[in-house]
Amino acid sequence: MRVASLLRITALLLPLLPVAAAALDARARRGETIARTNCAGCHAIGRVGASPLAEAPPFRDLHRRYPVTDLAEALAEGITTGHPAMPEFRLDPDEAQALIAYLRSLER
Repeated sequence: MRVASLLRITALLLPLLPVAAAALDARARRGETIARTNCAGCHAIGRVGASPLAEAPPFRDLHRRYPVTDLAEALAEGITTGHPAMPEFRLDPDEAQALIAYLRSLER
């Protein structure tokens, strides 16, 4: 009985997976746009390439230093640290989540 119920629930949810994935992809694309607009002058924001500013870490490496989800609060409240030349930077909560989604996409 439990297996049958689980199979029915799975069958109902399975069609929703592409929709959820598309929403995540859209959020990550928005985050990439935010990164390109606000961060690419100093940071390498893609999967390859060096950062224009040597002390600015490439975004693809951030997850090796700490969980990028830990940046959400700092992005929303205003990052005032980072590399020495980094300006104060603040995003609204939706923008912060979009940028985090993009950073997480670089982990794969």
